[in-house]
Formats: sequence, C-alpha cells, structure tokens
Amino acid sequence: MTMILHFFLHYGYWVLFFWVLLEQLGMPLPSTPVLLTAGTLSATHVLGLAGILVTVLAGSLLADSVWFSLGRRYGDTVTRWICKFSLEAASCLRRTEDMIAARGPGALVIAKFIPGLNLMAAPLAGQSQMEYRFFLLYDAAGTLLWGSSFVLLGRFFGDALRRNQDALHWMSRFALAVFLLVVVALLVGKIFRQQMFLRKVRAMRVNPDDLKAMLDRGEEVFIVDLRYPLDYLPDPRVLPGAIRMMPNELMQRNADLPRDRDIILYCTCPSEETSAKMALTLRRLGIERIRPLRGGFDEWKHLGYPLMDLEEKAARSIS
Repeated sequence: MTMILHFFLHYGYWVLFFWVLLEQLGMPLPSTPVLLTAGTLSATHVLGLAGILVTVLAGSLLADSVWFSLGRRYGDTVTRWICKFSLEAASCLRRTEDMIAARGPGALVIAKFIPGLNLMAAPLAGQSQMEYRFFLLYDAAGTLLWGSSFVLLGRFFGDALRRNQDALHWMSRFALAVFLLVVVALLVGKIFRQQMFLRKVRAMRVNPDDLKAMLDRGEEVFIVDLRYPLDYLPDPRVLPGAIRMMPNELMQRNADLPRDRDIILYCTCPSEETSAKMALTLRRLGIERIRPLRGGFDEWKHLGYPLMDLEEKAARSIS
C-alpha cells in the first residue's frame, strides 16, 4: 500500500476531521478528495460509514459555529474579510444573501454543494440574527447531505475496486498520486477562474478619483447602488445621485438604462464582485458605457468623497 493508504488506515478519522474543519474555516483544502477516499476505504471496513459521517459532521459544525458567532458579533466586517482573502466566497456573497433572505435556514441545506456559498452561509446566517438552534439543525442536515453524497460515491467506487483485483492493485500503487493530482487540479481551477475574472474587470473599472472629477464637472452620470439590505446596516448613505437597485431588478430593466452616458455600478465587496459581474453581463447585452467602481462604496467613503443620506421613498424611475 502507498503512504496515503497507510496514513488513512491509522489516522483516517483524525485526517478527515481536521481536513473538513480547516476547509470550512476557509483554508483552500478541498474536502471532496478526502471524502471520496474515506468512502472508498469504508468498502474494506477499515473505516465505518457511520464513523465517517459523524467525523465530518463534527468538523463542519465546529467551523460553521465559529463563523456563525463571528457573523453575529461583527456583522459585515467578517464577510468582507472573507471576500478579501477567499478564492471563491466573493462571487457567492450576494447569492447567499438572496438565498437566506428567500429561504431562511433552509438555504443552509444546499449551501455546502456550492463553492464559496458554503463558506459565506454561516457568517451571513449569524449576521441576519438567525436563531442558533435553527442554524444548527439546518446546517447539520446540509452537512450530512453533502458528506454522505461524496462518501457513498467513494463507497461505490471502493466496492467496484474490490471486485476488480487488477484495478485494486493499480490504485494501491498510485493512490497518493491520484489524490494529490485531484487536490491540485481543484486548487488550480479556482485560482484560474478568479484570475480570468479579475483580468476582465481591470480594464472596465472606473477609479473613484475619475468619478469624482466627472461629478465635479457636472457630467451626466447614471450611478446605481447595488448593495443588499444587510450592507446598509453599517452605513445607509449612498453616492450623490445614486439609484438603489437590486441586481435582478437591474437585469429586468436593462432596456431602460440610458445609452447616452456612463453607467457606474458599485457594491461593497472588496473585489467589486457584484458590480463587476453585472457590468460584464450588461455589456454582453449591448450596453457599452457601463463600469464598476474600483473599491466600491468603501473606497469612495475612505477617500472622504461626498455621500448622501438614504431617504426611504418610492423607487425612482430610470430616466
């Protein structure tokens, strides 16, 4: 047997616990290969299916409870920090907010199947003041559904190997190489997708200084605030003249957007994920003069540029 199999034979549950724990805490360690490996080894009865699922549940719930507590105590500071350092979470922040707002605790059941959404769900649940007992119940259900899916797939693979001695012999020799190859491929895929997205966005961004100069010159600029309700809690102000619109509303009303002026989109995520994706999507629909604001609301505020108080009133029509 190879080193990886020997290691799993002696420390399988501990490896599984700490690997899942670290991934759920935000480390770039994809758990899928480990879950599949554990499931495969369960076919030899070295590891038990029940023990594997309990271990996965313990590691995941511990990490998710930490994020839930941090989200409840520190609010959007935690989610912005995750956005800044995670390879995927920024792209799923808004989708997670939408799901939690629409489905409540039920969103946690499917969150772990979606990269990034998985990491964001727990702190956003805490930020939304969800009761911990409901969070724990739904998060446990989601964890068991997620873990059992990959573990049972690995078990099916392990049973097939036991019936084919040649394949079993080949896997025993190259298991470590296959395991490492899968882990590296998943990490490289995440980094590649992130870099491709950032490369597209860099050429589109407008700097806060340039937008401020445009406003000072009296140029007609159409500014859209894409922040979600939770984002307004720390600071409910908006950029001068900005119109509040949710991303789905912006898509629905894209035909009404002006074509004779620059359209500036901003959000609060450090990588301008929401505004950048919306700008890319609307450009594909033929709206050329649309740009995300570099640094979003936080950078504009940090530079001390003017902001307006948010007034509760009927939504303005696009003109």
